[in-house]
Amino acid sequence: MHPSEPPTPEPTGSVSTVRPASHIGARVVVRDLVKAYEHGGNQLTVLRGVHLTLEAGDMAAVVGASGVGKSTLLQILGTLDLPTSGSIQFDGEEITGMGPARLSEFRNRKIGFVFQFHHLLPEFTALENVMMPALIQRIAPAPARARARDILGRVGLARRLTHRPSKLSGGEQQRVALARAMVLEPALLLADEPTGNLDRHTGEAIHELFLELNRERGSTLLVVTHNPELAAMMPRRLHMVDAGQLIDVPADESVPRTAADPVGPDAVGGAA
Repeated sequence: MHPSEPPTPEPTGSVSTVRPASHIGARVVVRDLVKAYEHGGNQLTVLRGVHLTLEAGDMAAVVGASGVGKSTLLQILGTLDLPTSGSIQFDGEEITGMGPARLSEFRNRKIGFVFQFHHLLPEFTALENVMMPALIQRIAPAPARARARDILGRVGLARRLTHRPSKLSGGEQQRVALARAMVLEPALLLADEPTGNLDRHTGEAIHELFLELNRERGSTLLVVTHNPELAAMMPRRLHMVDAGQLIDVPADESVPRTAADPVGPDAVGGAA
Protein backbone atom coordinates (compact mmCIF):
# COMPACT_ATOMS: atom_id res chain seq x y z
CA MET A 1 0.00 0.00 0.00
CA HIS A 2 1.38 3.42 -0.94
CA PRO A 3 1.17 5.87 2.00
CA SER A 4 -0.21 8.64 -0.19
CA GLU A 5 -2.42 10.59 2.22
CA PRO A 6 -1.99 14.38 2.03
CA PRO A 7 1.13 15.72 3.75
CA THR A 8 0.76 16.99 7.28
CA PRO A 9 2.48 20.07 8.66
CA GLU A 10 5.98 19.72 10.14
CA PRO A 11 5.69 19.14 13.90
CA THR A 12 6.67 22.11 16.00
CA GLY A 13 8.42 19.89 18.53
CA SER A 14 9.50 16.31 19.07
CA VAL A 15 6.63 13.86 18.96
CA SER A 16 6.05 12.37 22.40
CA THR A 17 6.92 8.78 21.54
CA VAL A 18 9.98 8.33 23.75
CA ARG A 19 9.32 6.14 26.80
CA PRO A 20 11.65 5.45 29.73
CA ALA A 21 14.49 3.18 28.65
CA SER A 22 13.50 0.51 31.19
CA HIS A 23 10.26 -0.02 29.23
CA ILE A 24 11.93 -0.68 25.90
CA GLY A 25 15.02 -2.89 25.86
CA ALA A 26 14.60 -6.66 25.87
CA ARG A 27 16.53 -9.19 27.89
CA VAL A 28 17.60 -11.85 25.39
CA VAL A 29 18.83 -15.25 26.52
CA VAL A 30 20.26 -17.74 24.01
CA ARG A 31 21.06 -21.28 25.10
CA ASP A 32 22.66 -24.17 23.17
CA LEU A 33 21.87 -22.59 19.80
CA VAL A 34 22.76 -24.78 16.83
CA LYS A 35 22.44 -23.99 13.13
CA ALA A 36 23.36 -26.58 10.50
CA TYR A 37 22.86 -26.63 6.73
CA GLU A 38 22.83 -29.47 4.24
CA HIS A 39 25.38 -28.81 1.51
CA GLY A 40 26.29 -31.27 -1.23
CA GLY A 41 25.04 -34.18 0.81
CA ASN A 42 27.11 -33.09 3.81
CA GLN A 43 26.06 -31.23 6.92
CA LEU A 44 27.75 -27.91 7.62
CA THR A 45 27.38 -26.73 11.22
CA VAL A 46 27.70 -22.94 11.37
CA LEU A 47 26.67 -22.42 14.99
CA ARG A 48 27.39 -25.08 17.60
CA GLY A 49 25.97 -24.66 21.10
CA VAL A 50 26.02 -20.84 21.28
CA HIS A 51 25.24 -19.21 24.63
CA LEU A 52 24.53 -15.49 24.92
CA THR A 53 22.76 -13.22 27.38
CA LEU A 54 21.96 -9.60 26.56
CA GLU A 55 20.54 -7.59 29.42
CA ALA A 56 17.88 -4.96 28.72
CA GLY A 57 19.56 -1.91 27.19
CA ASP A 58 22.89 -3.66 26.53
CA MET A 59 25.08 -2.32 23.72
CA ALA A 60 27.32 -5.03 22.28
CA ALA A 61 29.49 -5.55 19.21
CA VAL A 62 30.35 -8.92 17.66
CA VAL A 63 33.63 -9.28 15.77
CA GLY A 64 35.20 -12.33 14.16
CA ALA A 65 36.66 -13.72 10.97
CA SER A 66 34.60 -14.42 7.88
CA GLY A 67 32.56 -17.59 7.98
CA VAL A 68 32.34 -18.05 11.76
CA GLY A 69 28.59 -17.37 11.87
CA LYS A 70 28.15 -13.73 12.91
CA SER A 71 25.49 -12.88 10.33
CA THR A 72 23.79 -16.24 10.84
CA LEU A 73 23.45 -15.49 14.55
CA LEU A 74 21.93 -12.09 13.82
CA GLN A 75 19.50 -13.54 11.29
CA ILE A 76 18.32 -16.12 13.83
CA LEU A 77 18.02 -13.55 16.64
CA GLY A 78 16.07 -11.38 14.22
CA THR A 79 13.77 -14.35 13.42
CA LEU A 80 14.75 -14.12 9.73
CA ASP A 81 16.07 -17.68 9.96
CA LEU A 82 15.26 -20.62 12.24
CA PRO A 83 17.77 -22.47 14.42
CA THR A 84 18.29 -26.20 14.03
CA SER A 85 17.96 -26.51 17.81
CA GLY A 86 18.35 -24.47 20.97
CA SER A 87 16.43 -21.83 22.90
CA ILE A 88 15.91 -18.08 22.43
CA GLN A 89 13.95 -16.12 25.01
CA PHE A 90 12.85 -12.49 24.82
CA ASP A 91 11.94 -11.24 28.29
CA GLY A 92 11.24 -14.82 29.32
CA GLU A 93 9.12 -15.66 26.25
CA GLU A 94 10.37 -18.57 24.17
CA ILE A 95 10.24 -17.68 20.46
CA THR A 96 11.72 -20.73 18.75
CA GLY A 97 8.38 -22.57 18.81
CA MET A 98 6.29 -19.74 17.37
CA GLY A 99 4.41 -20.36 14.12
CA PRO A 100 5.14 -18.24 11.02
CA ALA A 101 2.27 -15.76 11.47
CA ARG A 102 2.97 -15.14 15.15
CA LEU A 103 6.71 -14.92 14.49
CA SER A 104 6.17 -12.34 11.75
CA GLU A 105 4.04 -10.19 14.05
CA PHE A 106 6.60 -10.56 16.86
CA ARG A 107 9.42 -9.52 14.52
CA ASN A 108 7.62 -6.41 13.33
CA ARG A 109 6.68 -5.39 16.86
CA LYS A 110 9.85 -6.25 18.78
CA ILE A 111 12.86 -6.25 16.45
CA GLY A 112 14.60 -3.67 14.29
CA PHE A 113 17.19 -4.75 11.70
CA VAL A 114 19.77 -2.61 9.87
CA PHE A 115 21.64 -4.34 7.05
CA GLN A 116 24.90 -3.49 5.29
CA PHE A 117 22.80 -2.94 2.17
CA HIS A 118 19.98 -0.73 3.36
CA HIS A 119 17.18 -2.38 1.30
CA LEU A 120 15.16 0.81 0.96
CA LEU A 121 12.20 0.71 -1.45
CA PRO A 122 13.35 2.87 -4.39
CA GLU A 123 9.87 4.06 -5.44
CA PHE A 124 9.09 5.54 -2.02
CA THR A 125 10.41 8.67 -0.32
CA ALA A 126 12.51 8.61 2.84
CA LEU A 127 9.42 9.43 4.89
CA GLU A 128 7.35 6.70 3.24
CA ASN A 129 10.12 4.12 3.72
CA VAL A 130 10.27 4.89 7.43
CA MET A 131 6.48 4.80 7.77
CA MET A 132 6.24 1.26 6.39
CA PRO A 133 6.78 -0.74 9.62
CA ALA A 134 4.17 1.38 11.41
CA LEU A 135 1.64 0.89 8.61
CA ILE A 136 2.30 -2.87 8.61
CA GLN A 137 1.61 -2.76 12.36
CA ARG A 138 -1.76 -1.15 11.44
CA ILE A 139 -0.90 2.18 13.02
CA ALA A 140 -3.06 4.86 11.40
CA PRO A 141 -1.34 6.95 8.68
CA ALA A 142 -1.29 10.22 10.65
CA PRO A 143 0.53 8.90 13.75
CA ALA A 144 2.72 6.70 11.53
CA ARG A 145 3.75 9.81 9.60
CA ALA A 146 4.37 11.72 12.84
CA ARG A 147 6.59 8.94 14.19
CA ALA A 148 8.53 8.78 10.91
CA ARG A 149 9.04 12.56 10.84
CA ASP A 150 10.22 12.48 14.44
CA ILE A 151 12.85 9.79 14.00
CA LEU A 152 14.06 11.16 10.64
CA GLY A 153 14.54 14.51 12.31
CA ARG A 154 16.42 12.74 15.07
CA VAL A 155 18.88 11.25 12.57
CA GLY A 156 19.40 14.61 10.84
CA LEU A 157 17.17 14.15 7.80
CA ALA A 158 14.32 16.56 8.55
CA ARG A 159 15.01 18.34 5.24
CA ARG A 160 15.20 15.14 3.16
CA LEU A 161 11.77 13.65 3.89
CA THR A 162 10.49 13.77 0.30
CA HIS A 163 13.69 12.50 -1.35
CA ARG A 164 13.74 9.04 -2.85
CA PRO A 165 16.77 6.79 -2.11
CA SER A 166 18.40 7.54 -5.48
CA LYS A 167 18.61 11.20 -4.45
CA LEU A 168 20.28 10.45 -1.11
CA SER A 169 23.94 9.80 -0.35
CA GLY A 170 25.07 6.42 1.00
CA GLY A 171 25.25 7.81 4.53
CA GLU A 172 21.80 9.36 4.22
CA GLN A 173 20.33 6.11 2.91
CA GLN A 174 21.78 4.24 5.89
CA ARG A 175 20.33 6.82 8.28
CA VAL A 176 16.92 6.28 6.65
CA ALA A 177 17.39 2.53 7.18
CA LEU A 178 18.27 3.17 10.84
CA ALA A 179 15.22 5.41 11.26
CA ARG A 180 13.03 2.71 9.71
CA ALA A 181 14.45 0.15 12.14
CA MET A 182 13.85 2.47 15.12
CA VAL A 183 10.43 3.90 14.22
CA LEU A 184 8.52 1.36 16.35
CA GLU A 185 11.04 1.62 19.20
CA PRO A 186 12.06 -2.04 18.99
CA ALA A 187 13.05 -3.98 22.07
CA LEU A 188 16.04 -5.38 20.14
CA LEU A 189 17.99 -3.55 17.44
CA LEU A 190 20.29 -5.70 15.27
CA ALA A 191 22.81 -4.28 12.81
CA ASP A 192 24.81 -6.38 10.35
CA GLU A 193 27.86 -4.48 9.08
CA PRO A 194 25.78 -1.28 8.93
CA THR A 195 28.75 0.88 7.94
CA GLY A 196 30.56 -1.59 5.69
CA ASN A 197 29.86 0.42 2.52
CA LEU A 198 30.50 3.86 4.04
CA ASP A 199 33.63 5.97 4.32
CA ARG A 200 35.33 6.13 7.72
CA HIS A 201 33.93 9.51 8.75
CA THR A 202 30.34 8.60 7.82
CA GLY A 203 30.70 5.18 9.42
CA GLU A 204 31.83 6.70 12.71
CA ALA A 205 28.89 9.12 12.62
CA ILE A 206 26.45 6.21 12.11
CA HIS A 207 27.93 4.30 15.05
CA GLU A 208 27.70 7.40 17.25
CA LEU A 209 24.06 7.63 16.23
CA PHE A 210 23.46 4.01 17.25
CA LEU A 211 24.87 4.73 20.70
CA GLU A 212 22.94 7.96 21.03
CA LEU A 213 19.62 6.37 20.10
CA ASN A 214 20.31 3.46 22.43
CA ARG A 215 20.92 5.81 25.35
CA GLU A 216 17.87 7.89 24.45
CA ARG A 217 15.38 5.10 23.67
CA GLY A 218 16.82 2.13 25.52
CA SER A 219 16.68 -0.61 22.86
CA THR A 220 19.03 -3.52 23.39
CA LEU A 221 21.66 -3.22 20.62
CA LEU A 222 23.78 -5.91 18.95
CA VAL A 223 26.06 -4.90 16.06
CA VAL A 224 28.23 -7.12 13.85
CA THR A 225 31.29 -5.28 12.55
CA HIS A 226 34.79 -6.00 11.27
CA ASN A 227 36.05 -2.57 12.33
CA PRO A 228 37.86 -2.87 15.71
CA GLU A 229 37.81 0.90 16.27
CA LEU A 230 34.06 1.04 15.82
CA ALA A 231 33.56 -2.11 17.92
CA ALA A 232 35.60 -0.46 20.67
CA MET A 233 32.92 2.24 20.93
CA MET A 234 30.55 -0.36 22.37
CA PRO A 235 30.52 -0.98 26.13
CA ARG A 236 30.55 -4.75 25.48
CA ARG A 237 32.57 -6.58 22.82
CA LEU A 238 32.16 -10.24 21.83
CA HIS A 239 34.69 -12.15 19.74
CA MET A 240 33.11 -14.96 17.71
CA VAL A 241 35.41 -17.86 16.96
CA ASP A 242 34.98 -21.20 15.19
CA ALA A 243 31.41 -22.57 15.05
CA GLY A 244 29.95 -19.45 16.57
CA GLN A 245 31.48 -19.58 20.02
CA LEU A 246 31.34 -16.18 21.73
CA ILE A 247 34.10 -14.84 23.98
CA ASP A 248 33.69 -11.59 25.91
CA VAL A 249 36.58 -9.18 25.30
CA PRO A 250 37.51 -7.44 28.58
CA ALA A 251 37.24 -3.65 28.59
CA ASP A 252 41.02 -3.24 28.98
CA GLU A 253 41.83 -5.44 25.95
CA SER A 254 41.79 -4.43 22.31
CA VAL A 255 39.25 -5.95 19.94
CA PRO A 256 40.82 -8.68 17.75
CA ARG A 257 41.42 -7.64 14.16
CA THR A 258 39.77 -9.89 11.60
CA ALA A 259 39.58 -10.16 7.85
CA ALA A 260 36.63 -8.38 6.26
CA ASP A 261 33.83 -10.39 4.72
CA PRO A 262 33.65 -10.44 0.92
CA VAL A 263 30.54 -8.99 -0.66
CA GLY A 264 27.70 -11.50 -0.41
CA PRO A 265 27.44 -14.80 1.47
CA ASP A 266 30.81 -16.40 2.14
CA ALA A 267 29.43 -19.73 3.34
CA VAL A 268 26.25 -21.75 3.03
CA GLY A 269 23.37 -19.73 4.40
CA GLY A 270 25.41 -16.52 4.33
CA ALA A 271 27.37 -17.43 7.46
CA ALA A 272 29.49 -14.34 7.84
